[in-house]
Amino acid sequence: MKRYRLDSFENLVDAFNALPSIGKKSATKLAYHLVMEDSYKGVKLAHSIEDAINSISRCIRCNNMSEDELCSICSDSYRDSTKICIVQSAKDIITIEDSGRYDGLYYIIPSIHQIDETHLFYAIDGVEEVIFAFSPNIENDAMILYIEDRLKEFNLKFTKIAQGVPTGVALDSVDILSLSRALEDRITI
Repeated sequence: MKRYRLDSFENLVDAFNALPSIGKKSATKLAYHLVMEDSYKGVKLAHSIEDAINSISRCIRCNNMSEDELCSICSDSYRDSTKICIVQSAKDIITIEDSGRYDGLYYIIPSIHQIDETHLFYAIDGVEEVIFAFSPNIENDAMILYIEDRLKEFNLKFTKIAQGVPTGVALDSVDILSLSRALEDRITI
């Protein structure tokens, strides 16, 4: 017996399935909905994805997502430029911003292997406090120690968010209250 197959539908399911946290069943439901039940949303989604890919790049100062050279946070004169919070992704910035508890600047370093020291030195110009907002684990602790060592000549105060962020959990998975408390109760390193 020949298997029923629509290549374009299967390609769409595969594309959804390739995204984080979307399994085969959810991918099939999404594809079916966009193709058969609300094709307008499908076209709108396609245009939104294309627009985002074409218009979003990295901020030249902090590596955050931006539609301009500087992101809206780096270009905001009301932000406290004496504090910089080092995170691992733009998703972490979104999560911290949603807490409403932090008014400083950010800098993204995904891993110890992706540290651009010259760029980091540029980003900390005028900064007095460096806050590390990493999920607690051995790799991130090593990265904190490495960054502290590289920045020791700048006479900075180093802090990290307080516990309350569970070990091994990404910041975008932490509830806002726990993250808010962790930011407020950050500790000197």
